[in-house]
Amino acid sequence: MTLIRWSPIRDLATEIFDLQKEINRMFDRFFRGFEDEEIRMISWSPRVDISETDDEYIVRAEIPGVSKDDVKITIKDDILTISGEKKQEKEAKGENFHRIERVYGSFSRSFALPGSVKVDKVEAKFKDGVLTIKLPKVEEAKPREIEIKVD
Repeated sequence: MTLIRWSPIRDLATEIFDLQKEINRMFDRFFRGFEDEEIRMISWSPRVDISETDDEYIVRAEIPGVSKDDVKITIKDDILTISGEKKQEKEAKGENFHRIERVYGSFSRSFALPGSVKVDKVEAKFKDGVLTIKLPKVEEAKPREIEIKVD
């Protein structure tokens, strides 16, 4: 006879996984009541990383499935706004969906920049579904070291 050592952590993990499965089933049952068009209209928001070097701020936004022509970038009063639209693909005739999880529609994200930028020098690149915006800092926003003499 093989003895299996009792582990409260294993039991807790099993309970958590069972709870997660049940919650997933509840959400599936809930959303079955909605029409496909309603599910597609749920708004979405791209994920964004904002970083900084000595010379610039860098913003990276994940916007897969969005054409670069459907993205707009604006800066006003040190507020960066990225907006656009993910357009729905044309459905093939005779194709019936059993599940639709991808979302479509407009999005807009606005961020207060940590400092002023040279608006005329901002660069944006869009590659593999990632929008990268480089915002050069104005001279006063760059960190500087000031030596103070003590008498």
